[in-house]
Amino acid sequence: MHKEDLKQVSRFRAREARILYEHGRFDGAYYLLGYAIECSLKSCIASQVKKDTMPNKKLTNNFYTHDLENLLGLSGLKQQFESDCKANNDLKINWAVVINWSETTRYNHGISWRETKDFFDAVQDKQSGVLTWVMKYW
Repeated sequence: MHKEDLKQVSRFRAREARILYEHGRFDGAYYLLGYAIECSLKSCIASQVKKDTMPNKKLTNNFYTHDLENLLGLSGLKQQFESDCKANNDLKINWAVVINWSETTRYNHGISWRETKDFFDAVQDKQSGVLTWVMKYW
């Protein structure tokens, strides 16, 4: 998948999550918004793969994960992220909310409005949202 496709999928999932959230479908909204972050980080990883070059096997194998912490490390942005978290404590707090997401949330039932709202805020806050931050670097 091309990095531009991953960016587009990230935007789509964020929009779909917003629609579900606005209609009280919190389980699905929470789940899809996590995929928006995942795809945004994967777009950063895709930027590291050079045309006509065999990608690093470890990078390729590790790309197929849903673990946001691992994806941040693979994205090449971890050092920048840590630096930005020192300057912006809200970003650090938001990351602590976001890393609780997992693809297994697709099986969750009963995610509350509050938990979903907190997740949305942590992901999309204009100043310190995790997705907002990743989008600066993708």
